[in-house]
Amino acid sequence: MEKKLPKVFANKIDKPLKNNETVYYEKNEDRKEEPTKINSFFSINQKINQIFSSSRYVYKADVIITTKDGKMNKKIIGRNRSELITMDNEVIKIDDILDIEFQKNND
Repeated sequence: MEKKLPKVFANKIDKPLKNNETVYYEKNEDRKEEPTKINSFFSINQKINQIFSSSRYVYKADVIITTKDGKMNKKIIGRNRSELITMDNEVIKIDDILDIEFQKNND
């Protein structure tokens, strides 16, 4: 009992392929980039996204938030586009945050 399998369609390759044959890399040690507000904004957003997507975050995350006013220990439970929401129904603007990190466990 031989069954005929359907033929597989494959396009013909009419030209030589040169994928990834040349790569350009430039390392310039003289160039020093100053951090800008836009770069730090993305950096803070990336940190916030990492907190919410980590395995340690289930419902709330114990974090240390550094703002221009100082450091504070908070439990964040959610976010919207421009603000973090804490367990105490406090709203913290993401633009005001200088740094954010998980609180160290005392286990």
